[in-house]
Amino acid sequence: MRVFSGIDEFAGAVGGHLGYSEWHTITQERVQQFADATDDHQWIHLDVERAAAGPFGGTIAHGYLTLSLIPMFSPEIYRVENLTMGVNYGLNKVRFPEAVRVGSKVRAGMELLEVTDVPGGKQAVVRCTIEIEGQAKPACVAETVARLIA
Repeated sequence: MRVFSGIDEFAGAVGGHLGYSEWHTITQERVQQFADATDDHQWIHLDVERAAAGPFGGTIAHGYLTLSLIPMFSPEIYRVENLTMGVNYGLNKVRFPEAVRVGSKVRAGMELLEVTDVPGGKQAVVRCTIEIEGQAKPACVAETVARLIA
């Protein structure tokens, strides 16, 4: 994990790769829990038998489940110290180039794209690429936007 002593040191890393998270296995239980939390019970996520004969050859994680893992990945990759708080401000772009089959392992790599001044602090844009072990295409590419307050 990369540790920055403050916002200014973090801003100095613009244009650089921040690192990679650990690999995490996507389980059917996690997919079921996400389906229950979001009320998205589509068969491609939950019906193991039907999904085996479907277009992905098995059940797959929800795209939004994959996206929702970013807060888990981030602290494995980097930390900015000496902040009063950091808050999620939104997303610029999100794409899901490849489905994540249940049982697959995923990890994130992050790049710091920009840091700009905003009232009371800085705004950071980080590109998060969620990879699937053994797959050429990523599961998700998202530009996250965070507000960092010193």
